[in-house]
Amino acid sequence: MSWCKVFVISVIALSACATVQTTRPGVVGVGREQTMLASAAAVNRQAEGAYRQTLKQAQAKGRLNPDAEELAQVRAIAARLIAATGAFRPDAPGWRWEVNVLEGDEVNAWCMPGGKIAVYTGLLDKVQPTDDELAAVIGHEIAHALREHGREKSGQAMGVGVAAAIGGVLLGSTLGIDPGLGQSVLGKAGDLAFMRPNSREMEQEADRIGVELAARAGYDPHAAISLWEKMRRVSDGAPPQWLSTHPSHETRIADLKVHADRVDPLYRPGMPRR
Repeated sequence: MSWCKVFVISVIALSACATVQTTRPGVVGVGREQTMLASAAAVNRQAEGAYRQTLKQAQAKGRLNPDAEELAQVRAIAARLIAATGAFRPDAPGWRWEVNVLEGDEVNAWCMPGGKIAVYTGLLDKVQPTDDELAAVIGHEIAHALREHGREKSGQAMGVGVAAAIGGVLLGSTLGIDPGLGQSVLGKAGDLAFMRPNSREMEQEADRIGVELAARAGYDPHAAISLWEKMRRVSDGAPPQWLSTHPSHETRIADLKVHADRVDPLYRPGMPRR
């Protein structure tokens, strides 16, 4: 393939990039602009498909929403948090949100792009969070969806794939190496990339937005600090899966305290604020 065609491929790939501000900064002031390569619609479709498959597998094993009382607790807390998301994104309260509990030993919870939430019984049973602490968990995960961190990660993976494809073409044209080796990466690069670990920057953004969501939903934002202490004890000092890429304990606690104090004027116990 000629250099001209390689250049065209590069231009097409880069032209799909868009720098966006996914959320309003809120009281916590999260204002980083993000570069997106993947479309929101495509990532959300992929996430919904993965979510459906996860629920199907859990149901087949009798592990979907095993305890009605726990499910009601999780859904009630999530509903209040979701109602508060409009402070960051006017469109978010209207998303097709879903909230389910999955039976499993993992001390884990997540929210896929588009608002597909799962909380594991391992977190509920081992940590035994209060409602305020559970709001901190779910608020953090919802924040990832609001910031479209999954879409951002998918775009980063796609960018790596494009680079690999172009590299394959260049190697093929100059060294006689099969360009398909690079191009094959392109089709796989973004595959479920939204489930890859978040960066520390993304985790910090989710922490900060999470405490504001909690405060606006009528939950004590300082519960995020006691939650972290519990999570740390449960995991014997090592971050569990849910927190595997978070900042160090001391850094995180200090940052949470600063931003929980900042949003405290929003907090009215039991009184959601939109």
